[in-house]
Amino acid sequence: MRLKPVDPKSKLRLRDSDAHPPKKSPTDGELDDLIAHETDRIGKLQHVFYADSRYALLIVLQGRDASGKDGTIRHVFHAVNPQGCEVTSFKTPTDIERLHDYLWRVHAAVPRRGMIGIFNRSHYEDVLVERVHHDMPKRVWSARYQQINDFERMLCENAVVILKFFLHISRDEQKRRLQDRLTDETKNWKFRVGDLDDRQQWDSYTKAYKGLLSNCSTKCAPWYVVPADDKSVRNWLIARTIADTLDGLRLRFPPADPAVRAIQIK
Repeated sequence: MRLKPVDPKSKLRLRDSDAHPPKKSPTDGELDDLIAHETDRIGKLQHVFYADSRYALLIVLQGRDASGKDGTIRHVFHAVNPQGCEVTSFKTPTDIERLHDYLWRVHAAVPRRGMIGIFNRSHYEDVLVERVHHDMPKRVWSARYQQINDFERMLCENAVVILKFFLHISRDEQKRRLQDRLTDETKNWKFRVGDLDDRQQWDSYTKAYKGLLSNCSTKCAPWYVVPADDKSVRNWLIARTIADTLDGLRLRFPPADPAVRAIQIK
């Protein structure tokens, strides 16, 4: 069971049923072992990835409120050495950021070679929020699809490996998680009144997500739709995709300089 990239030529469905775990998903006990296996792979591969330093890895996490972006970061990357990983959360642009083009702050956060960079939300907010809330005309946000594709292609051609995950949550599961934030005092701080406003725009957000997923899933920077109602299934599928991608890079430790190999420590 593996995630498949979004095919821009196929009709994309984002039904509530698509957010449920696949019928043949492993049991909870099996998932614990599978997640541990994949996160251990990521940890070991990252060690070589950091030393190799021929590539950077950029992971983009998008999803509705309460879809599990924070939880994915905690559980999928717990075995990663913090020295080789950077997390960037993109919030409402500041006044200074608004004086630049919308990709300016994003490009500044792209990881350097040898590093794993994780975007908690991303430049895709700029073809999502503005579209839903009618903050800019269609000719502006629709033109950004190609601008983003060009930007990501440039990154790929400069050794940045890109994986983009849309955490797909159903309406009922989001309701349960938002209610949990209201009733659990350890989660109250996560609740934002604006989340309810966005929830009222469910269909508009679905249409906007379909647009960005279909228009911006490319060979070098694919989108993956992750069924996110079950947290363990979500974490396993994402971890497996990342581990397989790192494994496919044929990473290697750089050879030591002959002068270094000749050193005798007394």
